[in-house]
Amino acid sequence: MATVKPLRVLVVDDHDIVRKGLVMLMSRQEDLLVVGEAGTAEEAVEKARELSPDVVVLDIRLPDGTGIEACRDIRAENPDVKVLMLTSYSDEEAVMGSIMAGASGYLLKEIRSQEIVQAIRQVGAGQSLLDPKVTAGVLERVRRGSDDDPIAQLTDQERRILDSIAEGKTNREIAEEVHLSDKTVKNYVSSILGKLEVSRRSQAAAYLADRRARRSYLE
Repeated sequence: MATVKPLRVLVVDDHDIVRKGLVMLMSRQEDLLVVGEAGTAEEAVEKARELSPDVVVLDIRLPDGTGIEACRDIRAENPDVKVLMLTSYSDEEAVMGSIMAGASGYLLKEIRSQEIVQAIRQVGAGQSLLDPKVTAGVLERVRRGSDDDPIAQLTDQERRILDSIAEGKTNREIAEEVHLSDKTVKNYVSSILGKLEVSRRSQAAAYLADRRARRSYLE
């Protein structure tokens, strides 16, 4: 029988006791392997880059920034990394920010330890989840906001080009793919950035990843 590789987990929390408690909890699970710990947003991004975890368990409030910012940076560098926000706060703005940053889950720390373990497994398997206490309000906000999505302003051609940008393709590669000149593709890219209100291609790619993560909560 083939051995199933354990999920590689990075634990991020600025409270040493909480962080050590999470590490101890996961160390008892055969299918979870803690590959690193971090106590700040900057350290979280660095460790995620260095260790390539499958799942990052991320506190939303950190001394040098927010878990939302760290989540966005981690996911922008490696979209395959799943992020589970674990926090004491059920603030809707924080939940929405986490979803938009690409988090796969948002749970309150008051849940039972076994539920945290199960949530890590679910997120690692590609599922999305929200704590029941915040789900209803957030889903309603997502539904209300869907009509204002800037991506809805893009033409079909711009959406195809945005998909290619998200795949890391250069203007020349995109031009060959859609049978247009480099200059025309450059103009399309400028239009896309303007409609999404971002200044860089990487931000447009991150925006698309965020939107897909947000929509997954409705499926």
